[in-house]
Order: sequence, then structure tokens, then C-alpha cells
Amino acid sequence: MNIIHTNKVADPAGHYSQGVRMNGFIFVSGQLPVGYPVETPLDEQVTIVLQQMKDIVEAGGSSLEQVVKTTLYISDVNDWPAVNAAYAKFFGEHKPARSIVPVPALHYGYKIEVEAIASF
Repeated sequence: MNIIHTNKVADPAGHYSQGVRMNGFIFVSGQLPVGYPVETPLDEQVTIVLQQMKDIVEAGGSSLEQVVKTTLYISDVNDWPAVNAAYAKFFGEHKPARSIVPVPALHYGYKIEVEAIASF
């Protein structure tokens, strides 16, 4: 197992890695838009966490096009259309498998968290 770390993303606040590379895959830990105000508009929060995910994937030697699965946690199911639109804009033609999981709350009061799996 190889630990992935990039200075482009905030250091983990707990006992975990930004990402791990193993057996042909990169596993990206949940990313929140840490360092940005909680009031940041939702579409910007989505772009921020997806960019962080991309930065970690690239630090692990892969690319956005190799992302095979994402899981998005959202604090309000009514945000699904806006999240989907920002996600589609970020990924373009690439459509990895995806789950969107509504949750009652996210750490620090943010509206979205994303984790991902990529191949390399």
C-alpha cells in the first residue's frame, strides 16, 4: 500500500490518508471543501471537492479519466439537481459509476463530500 499526499489539498484532520494506491487502484478519502467558507455556493463546493479529488488522483499517478467510481454525500436531497449539474460540468463526457447519498449533516456544516476510486 502506498500513501498518496499532495500539498494541493488540506492535510487530513484525522488518522487517515488523502489517498491510497494499491493493486491497480487509487482510493481517495472523503473530501470536504475545507478552507472555504461554509456559505460557499453549492456549485462551487462541488467543484472544489471534485478538484481536490482530481489532485489526489493525479498525485497517485492517474487521471480524471481513470476515475471509475465516486460517492457523493449531500446534506440535502433537494440539492441533487444542482450537484448533478456541477458534477456533469466537471466530468464532461466521462461518466464513472456514482452514488449520491443524502445524509443528515456533514462535518463543519458543508453541503457535500466526495470520495472516489480510480484505476492507474
